Amino acid sequence: QPKLEESGGGLVQAGDSLRLSCQGSGTTFYAWALGWFRQAPGKEREFVADMSMTGANRRYADFAKGRFTIDRDNAKKTVSLQMNSLKPEDTAVYYCATQEGVAVDITTPYWGQGTQVTVSS
Repeated sequence: QPKLEESGGGLVQAGDSLRLSCQGSGTTFYAWALGWFRQAPGKEREFVADMSMTGANRRYADFAKGRFTIDRDNAKKTVSLQMNSLKPEDTAVYYCATQEGVAVDITTPYWGQGTQVTVSS
């Protein structure tokens, strides 16, 4: 059973950058896809970005393209999300997730507890 724990959230101003990190555990970390999702107040959880084990396959939501970068370090069992040019509409709880295969679907049962990101205008 994989376990995930996010860190790095906080309060920043519009235009600032923030780097989220997710520490994983378990033997599946090396082989499974890793991803980030977010959920804003009153909204459904949505996909942000994910990547396959080798990094050959990376996907980004349209709002994340050009601003966010996902990366992973299999040796350290971490996945990160570098977020630049943050906007108030990026305010949400950000969740790390994992799933067998090359991508992460929102139906995966494997989630971290989430980390709050708040962007002030």
